[in-house]
Amino acid sequence: MSAPAPGDTIEDLRQRIAACTLCAAQLPLGPRPIARFSATSRILIIGQAPGTKVHASGVPWDDDSGDRLRDWLGLEKATFYDPAQVAQMPMGFCYPGKASGGDLPPRKECAPQWHDAVLEVLPPDRLTLLVGIHAQARYLPHLKRLGLAERVSRFGDDLPFVALPHPAWRSRLFMAKHPWFATEVLPQLREMVRERLR
Repeated sequence: MSAPAPGDTIEDLRQRIAACTLCAAQLPLGPRPIARFSATSRILIIGQAPGTKVHASGVPWDDDSGDRLRDWLGLEKATFYDPAQVAQMPMGFCYPGKASGGDLPPRKECAPQWHDAVLEVLPPDRLTLLVGIHAQARYLPHLKRLGLAERVSRFGDDLPFVALPHPAWRSRLFMAKHPWFATEVLPQLREMVRERLR
């Protein structure tokens, strides 16, 4: 588990994360840790792991999923990618590789190694968005027996955590099956995001 060293700055922490090779031997494209944060980030997005497009660009959520997530949150790109406002910390910081039907799950080494150190430098009154089942399993363990729709439907119950489906193309199926997500959850979510960023 990584903790800030005495005298460490946020930039020191960012550099240590960027230089991490903890699971390099298991990464098909090699390590390229992707995380953004600052001492003033009042929105924290904990997602899954970078895909190949994000690995190539080094920009979190730099794909169709990111477009959909920004729409859900009502955020322009400039705000979404401003670490002074929005922090990005996936469960796995590097692209984990391909599996049948999608990417492999995030590497399990990242969260124990880095999450606490990043959380320690973020504002305590942040809003944390748990995007997808991997983030929810770690941060909402008391809800792990529930299905995704049940966790998402408990919107507001576990503040400062908000459970969201992963915004991959499959989320269109989730939204079609659960229209309350668009009509009830998203308007409240956008208002919460606006309130945190005021």
